[in-house]
Amino acid sequence: MPTDYIAYWLNGMKADGWSSEVNLASTALKTGIVILMAVILGCERARNRHAAGLRTFIVLSIGSMFAGVADMYFIKDLGVTFSFMSAAVFIGISIITANTIVYSSKNQIMGLTTSFGVWTMSIISAVLGFGLYTAALIGFIALMIGLLAFSKLEFYIKAKSDHFEIHLELKTRGSLQEFVTAAREFGLKIDNVELNPAYANSGLSVYTVRFTVVDKSLRKKPHGEIIEALSVLDCVHYVEKIG
Repeated sequence: MPTDYIAYWLNGMKADGWSSEVNLASTALKTGIVILMAVILGCERARNRHAAGLRTFIVLSIGSMFAGVADMYFIKDLGVTFSFMSAAVFIGISIITANTIVYSSKNQIMGLTTSFGVWTMSIISAVLGFGLYTAALIGFIALMIGLLAFSKLEFYIKAKSDHFEIHLELKTRGSLQEFVTAAREFGLKIDNVELNPAYANSGLSVYTVRFTVVDKSLRKKPHGEIIEALSVLDCVHYVEKIG
């Protein structure tokens, strides 16, 4: 049965001897491992100036790991059948991370990757707390690959896409029609235009504009060149790419 194979692989990922028990030595080992993983991940996030940095990941990882250790003790020694400590940690972290996802002044979602990174790291730490060392290591390596290696792939895909989004500041609200006309003449299709309320009292008309490149010759050019061409329009005060 599939469940038998899952149980077999999970048992294969468990450590043997003292490191698989709830004792001082195994707890110290798990604490050292989880701090090391949190430092690596926290430094990567802090280096890119994300909200959750080094100390945040260390604190949440230690807390999640000890929740796993506590549940392991309750299940093995007290006969508890539900991992309530880890469940409480996951629910709490889910609520906190959901509130950290915000929109910037340019209508861009911020904190999404960091929030899911915090949530994933808490699960990996709890898995380590349960004594699944190999599973925790594999999960952590996969997390770091996702954050580091695939970020470059994502950037490449976005750069080659026929769709892009800009933050646009016009000198007057009446200039929007002039900008739309010029963009269409460039060979751009405007998919959506949203007025940005964050700049309501700035004296500028600020929009988030989504484009599709429809002109075949324009598709070969980087988005930066297209945006630079738009920036020289008389009606444009400032423009930059989002994402």
